[in-house]
Amino acid sequence: MIEKPYHDRDGYIWMDGEFVDWRESKVHILTHSLHYGSAVFEGDRAYEGEIFRLSDHSARLVKSGEHMGYEIPYTVAQIDQACTETLAKSGLGDAYVRPIAWRGSDMMGVASKNNQIHLAVAVWHWGSYFSDKMKGIRLCWADWKRPAPDTIPCKSKGAGLYMICTLSKDAATAKGFDDALMLDFRGRVAECTGAHIFFIRDGELHTPTNDILLDGITHDTVLKLAARRGYKVYKRDIYPSELPHFSECFVVGTAAEVTPVREIQGVKYTPAEVCHALASDYDELVRGKISL
Repeated sequence: MIEKPYHDRDGYIWMDGEFVDWRESKVHILTHSLHYGSAVFEGDRAYEGEIFRLSDHSARLVKSGEHMGYEIPYTVAQIDQACTETLAKSGLGDAYVRPIAWRGSDMMGVASKNNQIHLAVAVWHWGSYFSDKMKGIRLCWADWKRPAPDTIPCKSKGAGLYMICTLSKDAATAKGFDDALMLDFRGRVAECTGAHIFFIRDGELHTPTNDILLDGITHDTVLKLAARRGYKVYKRDIYPSELPHFSECFVVGTAAEVTPVREIQGVKYTPAEVCHALASDYDELVRGKISL
């Protein structure tokens, strides 16, 4: 069955303080962020009617706007409220929540300061990011690298920064893989196109340093879950030559949640105790069955 396109659905989207019919929630073709990639967004997940770590996502959205040179005209509390109200109006319990801010169409050109900043929130049902995820996904190497921190505002969840992620994801699926693993500008293992990565050896976790990566909320959650279980975690530079020496691997993100990896372009892993334990803990945490 073909999924209904996103522009043609029933429901409502919160836009600049009011609810608009889903099909009528439109922006002008000369919207500045459409041309210059300065929109910022979040991906939140709701479980059983509660949005997990909502205020952390809203705070990161505000900070992303600051990295892009503008101030979102809503406080963290107001963004939280907009997300909560939009979720309630959707009638969904388990859902994906997308707040997005952008520069409007008041002026066109590289200069942007006279453009009004807008904010919208949309909610829809979204199941597992990867099909049959507990079997483990397959990754290939991306052709594109995560750039140096002095070339992009890498701590912003900005729309323009995802261009190479889209290219890498599409290339990976065309080759029969589920996703692509990106290196950074120094040749270090960085992240997948929308998820951070962990490796396991001898019951200990290893994850790339985070000097160029988005400060992941799910990544932070998994670090806390690992500490809760007493797992030792090394946050360090990881290079491709090390990959055959790990026994397990998994990726984490709001959309991906905790997803085991069974292959990285010929290097095989067997999802086992640590993967399954943290995936289970994460599911129980987001559904309120355990706490940190």
